[in-house]
Amino acid sequence: MGRAPADVDAVEVHPPVLRRRRARHPGGVVSRVKSAWLVAAAGVAALAGTLVLARPGRAATHPEPRPGVTAERVLPPAAVPHTPGAAEAYAAARSAPRILDGVYCHCDCSQHSGHRSLLTCFESEHASHCDICMGEAMLATRLAAQGSGLAAIRQAIDAQYGR
Repeated sequence: MGRAPADVDAVEVHPPVLRRRRARHPGGVVSRVKSAWLVAAAGVAALAGTLVLARPGRAATHPEPRPGVTAERVLPPAAVPHTPGAAEAYAAARSAPRILDGVYCHCDCSQHSGHRSLLTCFESEHASHCDICMGEAMLATRLAAQGSGLAAIRQAIDAQYGR
């Protein structure tokens, strides 16, 4: 088969073939505009994702512990649902009610469930279904057992669970 000379434009040599290809695969200005918009949209989505994920941890407004607060309203062991980690977390809540009453719960249950503090999460089955509540309680009681004060416990919880 013969080849077209290198200095001849392909459009001149095979216009019917090129017209058929364009009919099947329109590659004109419209598709270039579409791809420019797709690239721009992907860039905006990547920038938005970076901004959301790069936010520093938010320091919450922690409640002040109520004087004389006790663990009497925390669910007893027999009433705690059998979810992984729940028994340990409820036991931790019963062991340090004054600490948990002074900690904001980062699952934002104060907004959707009307909870006052992290301790309130353990007065119902709510905490047994929430990894944030259970994790915060375990961290708070572990730090309290190591001698950390309420301010240090709040700071550690904000650093780990704050958004």
